[in-house]
Amino acid sequence: MTSTGPLVATTRGPVRGERRADGTYRFLGIPYAEPPVGELRFAAPEPPEPWTEPLDATAYGPTAQRRPFAEVTTIPEPSVPGAGVLNLNVFTPDTAPAEALPVLVWIHGGGYVAGSAASPWYDGAAFNRDGVVLVSVGYRLGIEGFLHLEDAPDNRGVRDWIAALTWVRDNIAAFGGDPGKVTVAGQSAGGGAVLTLLATPSARGLFRGALAVSGAVLHPDGPAAARAAARLFTSRTGLPATAEALRDLGDDEILALQDRLAEDGPDREGLPPMLALAPFADGELIPVPAAEALRTGDAGADVPLVLGFTAGEFAMAPGPGDDGPPLPLLLGALGLDPARTGDFTAAYPDVPEGSLFGQALTDVVFRAPNLAVADARADRERPTWLYEFAWRSPLTGLAAHCLDLPFAFDLLGAEGVPEAAGPTPPQALADAVHRAWVAFVKDQDPGPDWPPYTRDTRATRVWDTESRVESDPVRHVRDLWLD
Repeated sequence: MTSTGPLVATTRGPVRGERRADGTYRFLGIPYAEPPVGELRFAAPEPPEPWTEPLDATAYGPTAQRRPFAEVTTIPEPSVPGAGVLNLNVFTPDTAPAEALPVLVWIHGGGYVAGSAASPWYDGAAFNRDGVVLVSVGYRLGIEGFLHLEDAPDNRGVRDWIAALTWVRDNIAAFGGDPGKVTVAGQSAGGGAVLTLLATPSARGLFRGALAVSGAVLHPDGPAAARAAARLFTSRTGLPATAEALRDLGDDEILALQDRLAEDGPDREGLPPMLALAPFADGELIPVPAAEALRTGDAGADVPLVLGFTAGEFAMAPGPGDDGPPLPLLLGALGLDPARTGDFTAAYPDVPEGSLFGQALTDVVFRAPNLAVADARADRERPTWLYEFAWRSPLTGLAAHCLDLPFAFDLLGAEGVPEAAGPTPPQALADAVHRAWVAFVKDQDPGPDWPPYTRDTRATRVWDTESRVESDPVRHVRDLWLD
């Protein structure tokens, strides 16, 4: 590490980052909590011990991810070894600007069991160019972050998010950011994190805006489902669901136990079909299920929210094949009257037959829950903007899960983007999506060409080669899955 890099004093000690070729700065791997090892492995996050010598912040810190979500993932997601996984990265245009800058705090996805804040898709260069400080956050995953344990606090991953946001409140001014102008954002599990934080009272005041990208909202997500997951864990592994029993296990052992919990089987009754390890209403940190709080309560009432989804999030998921259950039976298992199978297929005339089950998963996991949140907020006249990302990759013919991120971050040249979006994704679309995000972070409004979502108009921004605003373009999702 060069001693000439930028030096910033945090509340726990000095950190030395690096000046980039474009004149901006980045500080990587800054601890916001003690390493969760030993007695702290399943504990609430603790502030890091202070230090006096400058901390090298020129390389990404350890990640909680020890292996990627799958053998091949759309987003490049490096796994960095080490114990200090509760760290974050700060990308800033200037550590001492004439006026403090708005801040975007990014929570990565990965199904709450994987993902990495060290991904090149989350680089803050374009946001810095446009006057925004970006912070990307690592947090505990899987069993360590979300399994209900009898002798440990629940929702440890959620507590990590709150600890990171608290660090931002207390430290971001030293990096040129304005602690009063923080927007929290995330995609997939990270989008679910944003919606969860809106329903978490102790997170109030730590951010003024929220941006939920393809956020997964679970049904059910209360204590009964969490206890059922813990019982299933014990019945399948023979180990009690306690911190005492798990604390000294190695990473590979924890992952093997996690795999056992994730297996299909008739003993999963009472659990959501996906994401047994995820945030849940524990009655304390999260008083009521996030989906319920967002639809019926005052959760996030004073926080402007942008939310949306891609047109075909999971449409790439393979169907059951010729020997599998027929489509009406599959739709029935997802909650749709099998007699309405014709209505469902008619709503998606351009979706190949083999992708219809994946489209149904898309609707159930992402589109319908987010549409319900938008409708509920519109009923209460809370500032909300809804979008659908409809541009299709020429490689797959789909607007699939994660495809929108390099457009939003304006990083079409990043590693892995050609494999997802083709060799020449439209820069004009990236300009438009990124510009709307920057406007929202700066002004809590994505721009005059994107009106708020109200019951009267249901205005929805459709991102495509020719982007536009339409009135209720996904009404079929409501008709099929919500009405």
